[in-house]
Amino acid sequence: MASIIVGTLVITACGLIMTNIKADAEKRQLSNIAEYVATKSMEVLSNHPGENFSLTVPLVIPPLIGNQRYWIKIQNDSSNAWIEAGFGSIFATSNKLSYIPSDVTASGACLSDSGNPAIKYQLNSTGSYLTLYGGN
Repeated sequence: MASIIVGTLVITACGLIMTNIKADAEKRQLSNIAEYVATKSMEVLSNHPGENFSLTVPLVIPPLIGNQRYWIKIQNDSSNAWIEAGFGSIFATSNKLSYIPSDVTASGACLSDSGNPAIKYQLNSTGSYLTLYGGN
C-alpha cells in the first residue's frame, strides 16, 4: 500500500513539474513574439526614404502558443512606444512589454489566430505612425 502512495506522489510531482516547464516555455515564447514585433517595428522605422512614405510589413507569428490564443497590441504615451502581449482573447494590460525607442504614434492590436497580422508604417507631414492589425 505504501508503494502505491509513493508511486502516486512521484507521478503527481512529475506531472506538476512538466506543467510548470510547459507554462514557462509558453511565457517565454510570448515574450519572444513581443520582441519580434518590436524588432520588425524598428526595422520599418529605420528604413524609409523620406516624407510621404507608407509600408506594410507582414508578421510571421504562430496562430497559437501551445493551444492558447494570445493577443498583441502596440501603443504609446508622450515618451515611449511599446508592444504588449498576453494570453487569451481579451486585450488587457500586460507585463510583457517590448519598447520601441522612437518618437512614433502607435496604435492597434491583433489576436493571434485572426489571420494575416501586419504592421503598417506611415510617415507624412503630420508625423510618424505605426499601426498593428490582424485579420483577413
